[in-house]
Parts: sequence; structure tokens; C-alpha cells
Amino acid sequence: MIGKINEEEFETVLETFPFEFSILNKEDKVLAWNKHETRIFKRPEGAVGRNVRMCHPQKSLTKVEKIISEMKKGKKDKAEFWIDLSIGDKGKKHKILIRYFAIRNKDKKYLGCFEVSQDIHDIQKI
Repeated sequence: MIGKINEEEFETVLETFPFEFSILNKEDKVLAWNKHETRIFKRPEGAVGRNVRMCHPQKSLTKVEKIISEMKKGKKDKAEFWIDLSIGDKGKKHKILIRYFAIRNKDKKYLGCFEVSQDIHDIQKI
């Protein structure tokens, strides 16, 4: 990153992103996430430090396992897909874009994963 921002500015930027994210370490433990109060996929604060497999529904674990495994092996640096999910009181289906990015150091060593989810319903209207 070019330039410096203070901790308050940095945290505010993370909450301002138009998507929610979670950060995993190389042992697949959840380190942090943003948008705690407004997340699509809510997590209890006790999920910090837990294995990511404990934070996903059973039906998605095979996909999550494959993505993380391929990233750890260096086969992939990202994975992208979407799901249709009922959102809001009326249960209207929204398209949710889900993206995983490998976090690697300058030597390409796997350090963890950045998982991003975004409701793209309104974007599709553009």
C-alpha cells in the first residue's frame, strides 16, 4: 500500500467497503470480519478463532474444502461463484456473489484466505 492511514481510518474503510469479508489464517481459523451488524451471513463473535468449517452450513462444506485445499496447494489464487438467497422480510431472491482470494506473501507462501460476499441484486439493474 502506498501511503499511511491511522487505525480509525483503516477500520472505517473496512466497514465502508460495499461487501462483507472474512479473513482466515493458514490454519483455517477465522481471524476477523467486517459489517458485523449488517452481514448477509451473520456469525457470533465467538466464531473468531474457530475453524472456518464451523461457520459454514453443511451443504457448502465440500465447496469450501475444495477452494481452500486448492489455494493451499498453489493450484488457485481465487474462486468465484454466486448463490440465490432469500433476503429481507419478503424473502425476495437476491444474487449473492461469493469470492475467495488466497492471501500470499511476496514469496507466494499461503498465509490464509480472504472471503468476500456481496449482494449484487442492485448492481444487476445497472
